[in-house]
Amino acid sequence: MDGRDFAGRRVLVTGAGKGIGRATAVMLHRRGAEVIAATRSAEDLKELAAEIGCRTIAVDLGDPEATRRAAIAALPVDALVNCAGTTTLESFLDTSVDSFDAIMAVNARAPMIVAQEVARDMIRRGRPGAIVNVSSVSSAIGLPDHTAYCASKGALDAITRVMAVELGPHGIRTNSVNPVVTLTPMAVKAWSDPAKSGPMLGRIPLGRFAQPDDVAEVILYLLGDAAAMMNGAIVPVDGGFLAT
Repeated sequence: MDGRDFAGRRVLVTGAGKGIGRATAVMLHRRGAEVIAATRSAEDLKELAAEIGCRTIAVDLGDPEATRRAAIAALPVDALVNCAGTTTLESFLDTSVDSFDAIMAVNARAPMIVAQEVARDMIRRGRPGAIVNVSSVSSAIGLPDHTAYCASKGALDAITRVMAVELGPHGIRTNSVNPVVTLTPMAVKAWSDPAKSGPMLGRIPLGRFAQPDDVAEVILYLLGDAAAMMNGAIVPVDGGFLAT
């Protein structure tokens, strides 16, 4: 790719404080984009702004009204990356209503709300755009202790497909990126036990978990002009995990 292939484009990245979101924000900046970074931690945003000089918005994406206000405050943008995510490890029998609702709120409801405001503004301005929802291979498989997380990512994939159908006629492309375990702070916590991570690694033909930059590269591809006919795709970034 051209080193400045996103020059002149404004991109909103949620969950930009850590992991995939941070890697995506940094990579977009290096390729010329103006980044608006949103996440819950003001400290994470301060560190990111010091690194790339981006505009930042601190927001609790579990709060629907705060989420909507933050999305509106970021406008106008040319592209959106819905990357914020959370999880709580609980067995199916122990999954509480509160944790289920909290995970669904951040992982599925918040991306919908942010994308609604971004897409409304694009349509109002008559501008095409691109949206990438960061999902997970867990949308397609059952992972122990991930009831709510798997459900939230399955919901996000379904939202992606509906967005592609309804927003495509307006020139707005929506795709989903579905990584295998990616070595973010959240994943390191969830997969630190070798008894748990070993079998998962054993199913990945490339023999390793993903790094945040592995996923960010695919996100930028889907945002870019080279992916002009990509719409409604659910794109695994999994080293072949789903092929086994």
